[in-house]
Amino acid sequence: MGLFDRLWRVIRANINSLVGAAEDPEKILEQAVMDMQEDLIQLRQAVAGAIAAQKRTERQCSQAESTATEWYQRAQLALQKGEENLAREALTRKKSYQETATAMKASLGQQNAVVTQLKENMRSLESKISEAKSKKDMYIARARSAASSERLQEMMGNLSTGSALSAFEKMEEKVMQLEARSEAIAELGTNDLEKKFLSLEAAGDVDAELAAMKTQMLPGKNTPKLPSGEPPTS
Repeated sequence: MGLFDRLWRVIRANINSLVGAAEDPEKILEQAVMDMQEDLIQLRQAVAGAIAAQKRTERQCSQAESTATEWYQRAQLALQKGEENLAREALTRKKSYQETATAMKASLGQQNAVVTQLKENMRSLESKISEAKSKKDMYIARARSAASSERLQEMMGNLSTGSALSAFEKMEEKVMQLEARSEAIAELGTNDLEKKFLSLEAAGDVDAELAAMKTQMLPGKNTPKLPSGEPPTS
């Protein structure tokens, strides 16, 4: 199971080290799972072959025991018939088949141990493959996240932070200038409007005074009174 151990170590490897490698971590994970599945196919074939050999040994052992029993019965029959030599030959055959059956039983015990171990290995590999499949997507997601983070860090490293801040400061200053200019224009516009109204009001007072003066200076009217504090003209 050396290949299985090697593949499983790849599955459990640190994904960050895979990202830094020249190989694609996604392809490594996919290939690792595929290799494990191929190992599982071979292991299942081995288990099937071991079980088939076990069944064959069981049949041979049973047949040898059955044949040994038949020769024992023949030896009994020959002895009953007074054929001692024939009985001895039948017992010799019986012993040969009995020894074969005993050897088959010993081999069967070894085959049972092999089949049991192969089945355990197969179940273990099936469990590992199931675990690998469930973790594969997580590892791939982590690899993609790490790669994206690396690219982002490279992009941020290439940016000139000083020039970016300077640009924001210049923009802020420009906006403040525009705001101050707008306020000044609004203020000037308000003052001009007030001056116009004041001018209109002053003009109205002058016109009223001029009209009163004309009325007083008409013929038949009394001499207009001068404002107090002014001497009369001669």
